Amino acid sequence: MSSKAYQLNESYVVSHEKQKALYKRTLIIVSISQIFGGAGLAAGITVGALLAQQMLGTDAFAGLPSALFTLGSAGAALIVGRLSQRYGRRTGLTAGFIIGGLGAIGVIMAAIINSVFLLFASLLIYGAGTATNLQARYAGTDLANNKQRATAISITMVFTTFGAVAGPNLVNIMGNYALSIGVPSLAGPFILSAAAYILAGLVLFIMLRPDPLVIARMIEASEQVQNAKGLSASSDQAENKRGVIVGAAIMVLTQIVMVAIMTMTPVHMRHHGHSLGEIGLVIGFHIGAMYLPSLVTGVLVDKFGRTAMAIASGSTLLLAGLISAIAPGDSIILLVIALSLLGLGWNFGLISGTALIVDSTETSTRAKTQGTVDVLIALSGASGGALSGMIVAGSSYTTLSFIGGILSLLLIPVVIWSRKSKR
Repeated sequence: MSSKAYQLNESYVVSHEKQKALYKRTLIIVSISQIFGGAGLAAGITVGALLAQQMLGTDAFAGLPSALFTLGSAGAALIVGRLSQRYGRRTGLTAGFIIGGLGAIGVIMAAIINSVFLLFASLLIYGAGTATNLQARYAGTDLANNKQRATAISITMVFTTFGAVAGPNLVNIMGNYALSIGVPSLAGPFILSAAAYILAGLVLFIMLRPDPLVIARMIEASEQVQNAKGLSASSDQAENKRGVIVGAAIMVLTQIVMVAIMTMTPVHMRHHGHSLGEIGLVIGFHIGAMYLPSLVTGVLVDKFGRTAMAIASGSTLLLAGLISAIAPGDSIILLVIALSLLGLGWNFGLISGTALIVDSTETSTRAKTQGTVDVLIALSGASGGALSGMIVAGSSYTTLSFIGGILSLLLIPVVIWSRKSKR
């Protein structure tokens, strides 16, 4: 860092007004990038399974694309977290989005030449965009106090909605555009993904200055010099470990349930004669429910607590699993309700779990810890995506939905354990 840049950053450390202004500016910039990022992630969710089904000629591995790009997001989460810890949010998030865009381009090429090997390799790389889109939520919390953190997370997630809902509903348009330029229609949404991820990366690279994590580190270091904590450090560390474990467990469980049911819904609908537009509609409602309620969720998490909203997450996911299990395959309305509840339950779990992670870490290790936790989230999603296809192929979509609903109940003992440990 040059002396001029250091002096500029130092000015934020001594001025609370400049800190508040930077906090608001960071939220705006990250929110803009999330609009593009949301559009980027929608393609893999909406047509990834269908593309694999078409190229492989079987349903048994239809969940593999979701597993692959989720597995790729695991590796990317670790890399983005480490890059952010060392160089700041700007570098880590920019790199993740650009790599995700390159992965989407690879998927398009794989569809053109009908190469399953290239498809799978590209989906792994495409997962970097998913991981980065998720990790961007942390950037808004770097300069937030403990009563603003869940709200800050929610603001950035709300803006993901605009792109995430638009993406699935542009499936037919992008499919027709792809056909007009000689590309298979199911690869069309990945054209949108490539452009969206690269734009998200450019927004962060150009505008995210000064870096919020770098400033937060400098502020914390200054405060530690002024207020030595002495012997209380060891008890704080124990508190941190428990918070990280509970926050991670909440997000891992919600991710498994959400990804498993979501992945096989397009295939389930296709078997019952639904059009690509109808599938896009259901997934659009699902993704909207994943992100749009975030602003209200953040306020609720800050007001009523992390554990209360974690229990609400488990209950909502259970209801989603039961409705999707009993819904007739030709009922668009019930599928919309089930997938909307699935997204809402995930939203409750992600924001409450993320807030716990931020509460339980210091800026000196925060990005690294957040990256590691997101690796676990991604791996759990990959497992859910891979197993979902096998469960449906061996049994049925109804069985998968029941299993997902029952699994979500594990959130309740996790929260009870955390409360007992606290006492």
